[in-house]
Amino acid sequence: MSGGLSATARMALLARLSKRRSGEAPAPDAGSARDFTTLPGMRDFGLLKTALQSLDMPSPLFQAHDGLAGAHSRIQGRAVVNFTSYNYLGLNGDPRVLAAAKAAVDRYGVSPSGSRILSGERELHRELERALAALHGTEAALTFVSGHATNVTTIGHLMSPRDIVVHDAAIHNSCTEGVRLSGARRIPFAHNDLGAAERELAAARRGAGKAARALLLVEGHYSMDGDSPDLARCIEIARRHDAWLMVDEAHSLGVLGATGQGIAEAQGVDPAGVDIWMGTLSKTLSACGGYIAARADLIDWMRHTAPGFVYSVALPPALAAAALESLRILRAEPERVARLQANGLGLRERLRARGFDTGTSQGGAVLPVILGSSVRTAKVAAALLERGVAVQTVTFPAVPEQSARLRFFISSEHSAADLDQAAEALSQAVSGIGRVESLPGLGA
Repeated sequence: MSGGLSATARMALLARLSKRRSGEAPAPDAGSARDFTTLPGMRDFGLLKTALQSLDMPSPLFQAHDGLAGAHSRIQGRAVVNFTSYNYLGLNGDPRVLAAAKAAVDRYGVSPSGSRILSGERELHRELERALAALHGTEAALTFVSGHATNVTTIGHLMSPRDIVVHDAAIHNSCTEGVRLSGARRIPFAHNDLGAAERELAAARRGAGKAARALLLVEGHYSMDGDSPDLARCIEIARRHDAWLMVDEAHSLGVLGATGQGIAEAQGVDPAGVDIWMGTLSKTLSACGGYIAARADLIDWMRHTAPGFVYSVALPPALAAAALESLRILRAEPERVARLQANGLGLRERLRARGFDTGTSQGGAVLPVILGSSVRTAKVAAALLERGVAVQTVTFPAVPEQSARLRFFISSEHSAADLDQAAEALSQAVSGIGRVESLPGLGA
């Protein structure tokens, strides 16, 4: 079967889209400032949604799992090999983690019922923060109820309109939202091009004057590409240009380094060279939330002034306990990290041997397969699910139309047979779908 769009089919699709639009009732506030359809990105979202409907394609998003989503899961009653979850070391569901969470519920209840600065403080929070600080070799750490909000509130609070933030173009949305909140001048550089990063930072420094603060912002393990920056060079660049260095380790903890301590361990770099470490609790640590690890003076200031901490409820005790126990297991069982790394490399090599484009992935926990068009990517994901393999899709407008991709998130608990099944199923799915052109109107 060919999934391509011939010229005739393309014209027919355009006609259906046009007809559907013309037949739609106008928005209640059409033409006014209250018209929701004028929101940024609304048109692109509507076009893609309508196109998928016109092609009779189910959405690849919001797939509901029936229970625990580990290396294996069930989606609508169907058993699948699961590559959609951040359960990197299989600790979500580990009996020891569950027991710790349940004991915290028995003692503290489900909710802390308040912000920490007023009434939500529990010893579990302080214990977890001490462990996270020790992990990164910093003086202190602070946990937040949301990973996304961790970056937003930290960057938004740290920087100001007179400041500059130079960041990798592939940085997470939470970071760019934080910069937007701060009002600082945001300067992206091409992904992992540290020469460009230094040029941009040097030029911005010359133009901003000595009064401005500067922040160099990178990820330890990029969630879209699965690669890493040269940390030693990042430290060198930041020091040379009097900038803070912040590293987002959301996908690095438990993944990089011999014992899973992240990019500094993996590259043999002194972690003290990084001013601000950010991480999440929702991946390796099988909970929810985020944290900042840094010098004690910064952490103490944030504890008393950062809006996303001061005005937010505390991390639920069960999640703090689950993260703390997961961290203990991570440090006690480094063989889990070794299995994850072997699986990441193993799947990457299986896919490359079949001719798939896995970009610059180093074979850690994140492995993209770049397929091109959004329609083709969605079709392949659906065909994979039919073959018992669940993967994430990243399509337009999240990425440019010709760089749509599947993302495999890999676990220490995947077996060699799981990796073989995924590689073979992907080959069959792509062969069955064939070539699919970009949808008209979705850009190049």
